[in-house]
Amino acid sequence: MIDRRGFHSARVEDIVKEAEISHGTFYLYFASKDELFHALATEVAEELTEVAASLGEVSPGPSGRAELRGWLDRFAAAYQRNGSIIRAWTEIEVGDSELGRLGTDVLAGFSSSLAQRVSPGIAPDLEVETASLALMAMVERALYYSTAGQTNVELSRLLDTMVGAIHDGLFGRNPVEACPS
Repeated sequence: MIDRRGFHSARVEDIVKEAEISHGTFYLYFASKDELFHALATEVAEELTEVAASLGEVSPGPSGRAELRGWLDRFAAAYQRNGSIIRAWTEIEVGDSELGRLGTDVLAGFSSSLAQRVSPGIAPDLEVETASLALMAMVERALYYSTAGQTNVELSRLLDTMVGAIHDGLFGRNPVEACPS
């Protein structure tokens, strides 16, 4: 329902109808749709924070690429499970609001995980923290478009492409690894 109408257009009436509950049940747990949404966004943020922390070491070789792919698979799965909440969150996220800070913290957690788990000694002129932030912003936006149906690129192909962009961006392209004989 939020997917169809957007957060601002959704009414408590729509929510209770979709959830097949009474107004009384809704108001027993939540004072408003904003309070419900805050609870949902907090749950999603906790799940995404766990996914962010699940990244192992990302090294230059095939094992680093595989670790990165597994991590992005987990991120994409969580994003797909929670896509309508994340899209509504993006719609209402306001910079200095509590939800805005929560969104900023989640993105920072992903970029920080990536920056911390990249093998030391990669391109000395690369600012890993800045690159990680830019790369994770790319991932989040691509998953947003995918779950919103704004692209017809198959998710597996999208993830493969992002893994290549991230891994090659951090470590350089290894022609032997990229084009096996």
